[in-house]
Amino acid sequence: MYDYDLLVVGSANADLVIGVDRRPGAGETVLGTDLAVHPGGKGANQAVAAARLGARTALLARVGDDDYGRLLLDSQRAAGVDTVGVLVGGAPTGVALITVDPSGDNSIVVSPGANGRLAPGDVRAAASLFHASRVVSTQLEIPLETVVEVVRSLAPDSRFVLNPSPPRPLPQEVLAACDPLIVNEHEAKVILGDSCVGGRPEDWARILLAKGPRSVVVTLGAEGALVASGAGVSRVPSVKVDAVDTTGAGDAFTAALAWRLGTGESLAEAAAYAARVGAAAVTKAGAQASYPTAAQAEAL
Repeated sequence: MYDYDLLVVGSANADLVIGVDRRPGAGETVLGTDLAVHPGGKGANQAVAAARLGARTALLARVGDDDYGRLLLDSQRAAGVDTVGVLVGGAPTGVALITVDPSGDNSIVVSPGANGRLAPGDVRAAASLFHASRVVSTQLEIPLETVVEVVRSLAPDSRFVLNPSPPRPLPQEVLAACDPLIVNEHEAKVILGDSCVGGRPEDWARILLAKGPRSVVVTLGAEGALVASGAGVSRVPSVKVDAVDTTGAGDAFTAALAWRLGTGESLAEAAAYAARVGAAAVTKAGAQASYPTAAQAEAL
């Protein structure tokens, strides 16, 4: 019935990465390594991660008519992503400026560029992609009104997965469609706002669930993840690895989770698999270059 296991609607950026001994404070200058340029952006990352695992994947995004845009298209095609939905032009390709410290932690500043021009009309024009996709995943590096249009364009039996990053308050229409809403600690607190009470992720998950999503996943880094639905709340253990670079690991987790949910796995089962994929992704530098194949993920 479906041509695609996963349709990703989202951002495509060139990641400009510099390694630093420590990330600078306000007004401080530090020296770093040579500049490295990698294909990135949360949407493009999720699409590559899913395709590497074997999912039939399509990407709806916008890039500039420039070298960075061509880099991103080449990366998608090399991973096996269908780029029929990738639009070209309207603004320069988005860029992410990333510093990575020796522990693998990163700080990121994003210039949206063409991502900010991915409009609701582009979503409506891609109606055939939505009706051909079992699961649709998106993020918030594209305009919020475009995300709202994604929700309105979903096929009747498809599943909607949202990672609200960078976080902002969400309209009820979007929250109600999420199955699941995937957040880390920071994103959970922003979305909860004044409703954020209690210091435990279990508390956050229950309050988030009461706001309308059909299910919620809270990622906890080295502590694993937590899944919540009408059936209850449970923990998913982490996989212990030596972290090299955490850039894009959350995107790999989301892509793996979305794909496995589409195959019929339960939320807990899909999250456990996604935790292995996310763990594999932090063992190598870069975002898309670090994403494992299915065999590599299973080896963990």
